[in-house]
Amino acid sequence: MRILIVEDEAKTAAYICKGLTEQGYVVDHADNGTDGLHLALTGPYDLILLDVMLPGMDGLALLQQLRRQRDVPVFMLSARDTVPDRVRGLQLGADDYLIKPFAFSELLARVQTLLRRGASAKASTLLRVADLELDATRRRVTRGGQRIELTAKEYTLLDHFVRHEGQVLSRTLIAESVWDMNFDSDTNVVDVAVRRLRAKIDDGFEHKLIHTIRGVGYVFELRAPA
Repeated sequence: MRILIVEDEAKTAAYICKGLTEQGYVVDHADNGTDGLHLALTGPYDLILLDVMLPGMDGLALLQQLRRQRDVPVFMLSARDTVPDRVRGLQLGADDYLIKPFAFSELLARVQTLLRRGASAKASTLLRVADLELDATRRRVTRGGQRIELTAKEYTLLDHFVRHEGQVLSRTLIAESVWDMNFDSDTNVVDVAVRRLRAKIDDGFEHKLIHTIRGVGYVFELRAPA
């Protein structure tokens, strides 16, 4: 886990950096808002500890700009202890707010909670089956590292398959879930859509993911070539 600390008070920054490093985190530090924003926008951080009163750009302005481009968890630190100050930080997108001075044990407990929450959210939006990866946040699909372009309906169909990996899905269930309609046995809309999706995510790959269950529907799972 990599954490960015944006704090201009040298003693406070050193105290936090030392404590988090001892806990096994990789820690970077910026002592002003301008550098902090640059690092926050370009670095692969799992959490940002952000002071409110900073030279160059204050923490609230930094948070406002950051939220327009990234959704990394932000934990604000401040000597400002009034309710309006805390509310303002949370309204701008902070995930937590801690008043200085603080005990490191409390800071660490809150950091660990935010990191667990972030990891859980990431896991729920990043779905994998074999070498296929579906990023629900960016609606991006790759297989074997290769980007796969899908239409909106193809993406919805694939998302439904991935979230029901290993389950036999009837055509009726697929139609109701993906098209929000009652299935008409005289229409082949489901089969056509599955055929198009299969051409994009299975053709050219040794191991297939979409399999037909004759007389029933489909199942999405990894199978070795016959």
